[in-house]
Amino acid sequence: MKSLLILMGIVAILLTCCNQQTAENESEVAKPNILIIVADDLGFSDIEPFGSKIIKTPELTNLAAEGVLFSNFHVLPTCSPSRSAMLTGNDNHIAGLGIMSELDYPVLHNLNLPGYSGALSNQVLTIPELLRGVGYHTYMTGKWHLGEKSGQNPFDRGFEETFILGTGGGSHFADKKPLAPPQSMDYTRNGKEVDLPVDFYSTKNYTDSLIHFIDMHKADKKPFFAYLAYTAPHDPLHAPEEYIKKYEGKFDAGWDALRLSRLENLKALGLMPEELNNFAPNPMVPKWETLSKKQQKEFARDMEVYAAMVEYVDMSIGRVFSYLKENGMYDNTMIFFLSDNGANGAVASTYPGNEDGKYLSTFNNELDNRGLPGSYIAMGPGWAQAVSSPLRLFKTFTTEGGIRAPLIIKTAGTTKNAGKWNYSFIHITDFMPTLLELTGAKYPDQFNGNKIHSLIGKSILPILSGKTQSVHESDGMGYELFEMKAYIKGKWKILRLPQPFGAGYWQLYDLQLDPGEINDVSDQYPEIKDELIKEWMQYSKVNDVFDHNGHYDSLYIRSYK
Repeated sequence: MKSLLILMGIVAILLTCCNQQTAENESEVAKPNILIIVADDLGFSDIEPFGSKIIKTPELTNLAAEGVLFSNFHVLPTCSPSRSAMLTGNDNHIAGLGIMSELDYPVLHNLNLPGYSGALSNQVLTIPELLRGVGYHTYMTGKWHLGEKSGQNPFDRGFEETFILGTGGGSHFADKKPLAPPQSMDYTRNGKEVDLPVDFYSTKNYTDSLIHFIDMHKADKKPFFAYLAYTAPHDPLHAPEEYIKKYEGKFDAGWDALRLSRLENLKALGLMPEELNNFAPNPMVPKWETLSKKQQKEFARDMEVYAAMVEYVDMSIGRVFSYLKENGMYDNTMIFFLSDNGANGAVASTYPGNEDGKYLSTFNNELDNRGLPGSYIAMGPGWAQAVSSPLRLFKTFTTEGGIRAPLIIKTAGTTKNAGKWNYSFIHITDFMPTLLELTGAKYPDQFNGNKIHSLIGKSILPILSGKTQSVHESDGMGYELFEMKAYIKGKWKILRLPQPFGAGYWQLYDLQLDPGEINDVSDQYPEIKDELIKEWMQYSKVNDVFDHNGHYDSLYIRSYK
């Protein structure tokens, strides 16, 4: 009898241990997968859930029905600063992207300021660096643009499997022709340079690689963090010919007509005031009817290619979703879809190195070849302003057309308020604290001997869980890039653009009534303007913002040590 009791006790202990191990395994499996999908230079209303009636994006329409749509989501004015803020939860200056590597300022560069290196600094951490510590696989495919030197590759900053383009863009085909001669297009696999297949197309191959990475490790049941960073629809505009043909004639009415129709579509969605019927003037954009027939045909073709790129991105996203569903992963995956900044109004000749036209003359931009291999076209300011409607300007500027972007988030499991809009201010630095709260990862004060800057974003899990509608009720957010400045707090925004793009002094806008930033209300609300300027100055101090002469850019002047 005594032997039987001992045996039963041993069995009970073994069962307890087994149950504990099973619970631990189930807990690990239950951790949500995370997928962040970034489109490059996508306009505010270029997808169907945000008001596009011509460009077809059925996969994102389905995602919007399963997730929450954010109409007041703000990013940074250009690619790499936005991506640095997203991956680190910090201001672009703290993250090292106070300037872009392609547009260096010698005075700042020579001062060796960590915030102006053009690459991720060591005073920030990335999402994958932290999530690997709590059991996540970490994958990245696509555009990095956050440092190209030794130790600056995403493989060195927390990503376990990578296939990336290190620079900011260039040909979407295998020829690897850069945006301008001083740049190059280096693709790497886990930090080592690789050749491209002859049938390479960026959106296709980034998608293929991400699916491959997830599939490589799916058997171990560990959760994954995946960053799918498309280079589409960044210029040069390239798309498979069969997708371009879908849009033949769709934009013949021109950019003025598209700008008006996009505004009406947004009004119908309740995203813009009904009484809004005019736009801030843009001297860079001629009236469509003043163009020659040849110009109209070429510009219309450019927008056809752009639309084809967006639809191909949507189809490719659907491929990822289908893979996840087939493998039982989709329901347990939190998905973010966003654009990194507003639409790109730059033309090819503005990129440093293209001014003399010699490099650009090597491309075949005849009408029938526009968007195909060997061509180099862009959407330009006309279409960029149209797809930003009714917002002012576009990429590069701290106006709403440059820093307001589409965002859709589907949570793992059932999303509260699925298919609903959230209208509160959300910032790209909110991603990091959201994912830390979601996964239980801790944010340290120091890492690898470096002091780490505290986060400025806020977790938006309370919004996604339906507990609240806003997390930024009483705090503001500052901006500076290329000496274009802004500060947003609630419905109020101060904006300072250098001439000739703006007035050269601070202006005040009520974004709730005037999202197009048409009416400066400084005279009506001088106290509000003064208070926001003071808060911008404090933002400048905390985030080590310098002007381009190397002076500390705030009321708090000090030398840098």
